[in-house]
Amino acid sequence: MDSLVTATGRKSLEIIRDLVPGVDERRISKALNYAASLYGNHAMDLLPEITLYAHAVQTAEFLAEFCPDEDAIVAAILQHALSVPDASIADIGKEFGRPVRDIVSRIHLLSHLYTTDWRKSVDDMKIMLVSVADDVRVLLTALSVACVLLEQLEHVKSQYRMRLCRHSLQLFAPVAARLGIYALKYRLEKSAFPECYPTDAQHIGTQLKRLHSEHGQFLERTAEKLKIFLKEQGIDAEVMARQKQSYSIFQKMHMKSVTAIEKITDLFAIRVVVKTIPDCYQALGLLHQRATPISHRFKDYISFPKPNGYQSLHTCLMGLPDAPKDQMVEVQIRTAEMHREAEYGIAAHWSYKEGGRGSMVMNSVKQMELTDVLLKQQSVDDPVRAGENMTLVNHIYVLTPRGDIIELPEGGTPLDFAFNLHTDLGLRFKSARVNGAIVPISYKLENGDVVEIIANKHPRPTLQWLEELVTPSGRSKLKNYFFSHNRADFLTSGRDMVNAELKTRGQPPLDNEMSIIAKIDGKTIPQKEREDLLVKVGMGSIRTSSILRHVSPRPPQTKARTKTVAAKKDRVGIEGQALTMPYRFAKCCGPDTAIPKPEKIVGIVTRAGIICVHREGCGMTKSANAERKLKMFWKV
Repeated sequence: MDSLVTATGRKSLEIIRDLVPGVDERRISKALNYAASLYGNHAMDLLPEITLYAHAVQTAEFLAEFCPDEDAIVAAILQHALSVPDASIADIGKEFGRPVRDIVSRIHLLSHLYTTDWRKSVDDMKIMLVSVADDVRVLLTALSVACVLLEQLEHVKSQYRMRLCRHSLQLFAPVAARLGIYALKYRLEKSAFPECYPTDAQHIGTQLKRLHSEHGQFLERTAEKLKIFLKEQGIDAEVMARQKQSYSIFQKMHMKSVTAIEKITDLFAIRVVVKTIPDCYQALGLLHQRATPISHRFKDYISFPKPNGYQSLHTCLMGLPDAPKDQMVEVQIRTAEMHREAEYGIAAHWSYKEGGRGSMVMNSVKQMELTDVLLKQQSVDDPVRAGENMTLVNHIYVLTPRGDIIELPEGGTPLDFAFNLHTDLGLRFKSARVNGAIVPISYKLENGDVVEIIANKHPRPTLQWLEELVTPSGRSKLKNYFFSHNRADFLTSGRDMVNAELKTRGQPPLDNEMSIIAKIDGKTIPQKEREDLLVKVGMGSIRTSSILRHVSPRPPQTKARTKTVAAKKDRVGIEGQALTMPYRFAKCCGPDTAIPKPEKIVGIVTRAGIICVHREGCGMTKSANAERKLKMFWKV
């Protein structure tokens, strides 16, 4: 199988094999072959000098440092598949399985955060990132993609460079911190900071250079002497020197409103990694004997871990060997396991060996568990927004065929998607393709789906659509259409439904003026609003009982009036059907007594659901809609 892989692919396969022992080389080779044939020589939009294949391979190699499962590595190799015209998400699922398909679709969606002009706030994009990345593999792959891009920042197109860097500082790095993956956080910040804040980066760099010229590279010597000291006391420890990164210095200076880095107390740090938790506390006591601890600067994150799982002992010391007398140095003490988790966070528990078989499998991280980790951290970082946490799991993000991002509520359908794009497209909805396959109108969309709407030439909505729509705006648009275009039919249906309810209550039917609903909660409403109520009843938007519950009591009718109405209803009829609708004689033809009984008459159904009786030769009847005309006759 290796013979079919390109030279670049063979090198990448070796790197992945070394970093992820037990990985299925044949499956990785298949993905490399598939990607090579799929991508061809297509260049990246962000990096014109880099091919899609080269970037995908670089990302897979970077991701392999975290020892992921094979699905994550394969998805990283195929991350650009949906950017190639001939590829489809369905083909990827068929070739490599649904987990790979889902990761690829979500990575494709997240790539639009810095390649399109999607005008959303950083907070909204954080919500999107966490909502879409319902699998830790998606988050880690997205962060790896950003790191690989930043490492080649000089080749990124100028129009994308600043957006990529700002999103890295404001979006990707904070998410990496929330997951406890500080190794990625620092790499993202280190590359993006000089691009976003060139003056500040230069200013801090100059001060650091001056500080080193004054004190020399003392930290490495201090670390080596502490290692020897602990060894003499019976503690085998790895001691590492660490200087605070430029972006962290920038943030601390901004927070404390200082301009000199000497004011930053944790500028220099030493990390002590020991074997056991008792060794941590013993090393702490020995170091407090060796140098002077600063009061109120001790923190026990072993007994009380941070919300993202971080554990260490923190103390601040002065008078360490070879360090300037007035220079405070932060010391972090932890076990090797704590150190790995501090560097890789949630990914530290990513893989394990199963029963001696040597195969790497994914330690399942459920969506709610992953989200919980992020929410706990958010509530600490920003208590004011802790009540907004549910928004992280109530939205999905899908793509148009052009790659535009559309936000929908969870459970949204293709019909919601169509109405979100344009009202006219929603009304003309015929069917939809999701990831290249035709789906039913009730299909529940998922994060990363690519949705294409197939439309009729003219609107053909049905009332059943109201049951399929999830978005309130879509339902409102559809109701408005029915309200204006099918008003007469719904008015008639509504009148019949209200009359049926009135009949069950032993009350007379609605008259021409609908006087029984003339007053709602004691307030008289105009004729137009009465008709609107009946239209809504006919549409099913409101119930007849809810209207009649608020009407004012109907005044009793006189016997004379009842007789007049009865007599009036007896005068005319409709050919071929019973007369169930109220009617009146048209004023243009004079009162009913002015129309001789032998003369032929015709009825026209008005928008109010009333039959208007005309002479057959009346000019009004010639211009009326034929569908609204009724043949009528005089009763004997």
